[in-house]
Amino acid sequence: MDLAFTPEEQAFREEVRAWIHEHLDPAAARKVREGLRLTRDDIQGWAKTLGKKGWLAYGWPKEFGGPGWTAVQKHLFAEELAKAGAPSIVPFGPVMVAPVIQAFGTPAQQQRFLPGIASGEVWWSQGYSEPGSGSDLASVKTRAERQGDFYIVNGQKTWTTLGQHGDWMFNLVRTSNEGKPQTGISFLLIDMKSPGVTVRPIKLLDGECEVNEVFFDNVKVPADQLIGEENKGWTYAKHLLAHERTNIADVNRAKRELERLKRVARAEGVWEDPRFRDQIALLEVDVVALEMLVLRVLSAEKSGKNPLDIAGLLKIKGSEIQQCYTELLMLAGGPYSLPLVYEAMEAGWQGDFPGGTVGLAPLASSYFNMRKTTIYGGSNEVQRNIVAQTVLG
Repeated sequence: MDLAFTPEEQAFREEVRAWIHEHLDPAAARKVREGLRLTRDDIQGWAKTLGKKGWLAYGWPKEFGGPGWTAVQKHLFAEELAKAGAPSIVPFGPVMVAPVIQAFGTPAQQQRFLPGIASGEVWWSQGYSEPGSGSDLASVKTRAERQGDFYIVNGQKTWTTLGQHGDWMFNLVRTSNEGKPQTGISFLLIDMKSPGVTVRPIKLLDGECEVNEVFFDNVKVPADQLIGEENKGWTYAKHLLAHERTNIADVNRAKRELERLKRVARAEGVWEDPRFRDQIALLEVDVVALEMLVLRVLSAEKSGKNPLDIAGLLKIKGSEIQQCYTELLMLAGGPYSLPLVYEAMEAGWQGDFPGGTVGLAPLASSYFNMRKTTIYGGSNEVQRNIVAQTVLG
């Protein structure tokens, strides 16, 4: 495995860095670096900017309108975005559902849905989890009954991330109760403006409404919005989940937040505590190890091998690292980290303390929010079982 970047790859990195520096809104970048609240306009505005350049669909092959980058180029692009403090690309459209549409959709579906995803104009949501069906997705109960040229959908999805902004939603729905649970699931695209769709925000520990419940009450969905074959949705879901779990690792954000942690520790005087610095060192070792694992995946892709069987490992370690750095950041901030205060997420407000480093107020909220990472995308306990079966044998 060669971990060195070629001169051509380094030149590509410089090109990407220069373009981001020219086009990224400094106000949005400051919000990202200080953990402040991003609005829909912040997130989608940046997505549309990338879309105009043709880079929102950075992972797509040229035949579907993407840049056709290599695995290494995609990694360098994501790394430069994180370093610059760019708002994260919401993955549900360009990273998750798009590869499914490309692999299993009809030409008509590809022509209909892919352009809006690539441009950033259409915001997609994910309809997988349900009450009682989280890590055990095979037990989904949301029902889609075929009636002529339509499906009638009834049921509920939950923990729908940023679903309050969604235009369209890709869903796992039950179309049959015959055989094993996995064999009766289909993959359906639903317009969230359809009559009978209700979105209800859920307030989390950090005071934010990042996730939602979505209810379907006799929602009429055209049958041509079924991806692939009926009752074969489990196959398509597994294809998508491999991309989701690789994305969850988010090693580039971890590298950025590690440097932030060092800055905060120095500013708040805890850097001189050898025990605290030991914890930072242990975190840094884990981040480097995660990056090596990501580069191993890239090396496998470069040589034509399928690296997705270790996506669970990336998810496990990446999510644990996210929890670790948010906890250490909060501990470094001490009393200046303000829990459950809505105003703490607004720019410039640091609470009623006589000091404190700028950007400390949201640290407790970030800590609370990251408790979810070892659960969503398939809980880490379940992922360890999968890794044991598929990787270790």
